[in-house]
Formats: sequence, structure tokens, C-alpha cells
Amino acid sequence: QVQLVESGGGLVQAGGSLRLSCAASGRTFSIFNANMAWFRQAPGKERQFVAVITSTGGRTFYADSVKGRFTISRDNAKNTVYLEMNSLKPEDTAVYYCAADLSSALRTARYAYDYWGQGTQVTVAS
Repeated sequence: QVQLVESGGGLVQAGGSLRLSCAASGRTFSIFNANMAWFRQAPGKERQFVAVITSTGGRTFYADSVKGRFTISRDNAKNTVYLEMNSLKPEDTAVYYCAADLSSALRTARYAYDYWGQGTQVTVAS
């Protein structure tokens, strides 16, 4: 059984920063073999891709809406993925989800991901 547990969400003023963490666990699961991504879902909207990082951390890809403001990183030794969010805007308000893709392709579609966390709420006040 694989568990992804997000943390670090909260309420922040516009222009502020937050750092999300996603800790992975499971008897036979290691994020070392998975591309890891962050998605987000605002109220009344579909879940959308935010950022992805390859299993080795060598490549990253971001949604245009967060490029230059968000940074995804990983620490395979700690089985943890991070999302550093700076210059936050009210439109960044959403539940943020961590996801794992066991394929080797760099993918942004929700259906491509094998495992999901429960999400952490990020609220940006104007």
C-alpha cells in the first residue's frame, strides 16, 4: 500500500510564500522510481496540473500559470517531494495534491498518475 501525505498548506497573504511537502511511504514503494507531480483543484473547477519532476530530479516542467513563481524539488533519501510557492496570488487558492507516476514519461494528465495524496488546502488572501 502506498501513502502520499501532503503538508504545509495554510492561509497566506497575497505576495507571500508557502512550502508544501509530500511524504511517501509504503512497503515496496520508493519515489526514487517515480515521477512526482503537484496538482491543484479550486472550488468548482477541475483538478489541474501544477508541476512535475522526474525520478532523478533532472527535469522539471511547470504550468504556465506558476512558472517563475513555484519550484518543485525532491529528496529521494527522505522519500519527500516539495513545492516552494512564492509571490502567491488569490487565484492560487486551491487544494494541492501530490501524485506519483511510475512510468518514465514526463506527463501532465491526471489519468497518468498512479497514486494520490489527500491534499492540503492553500488559501491566499487578497
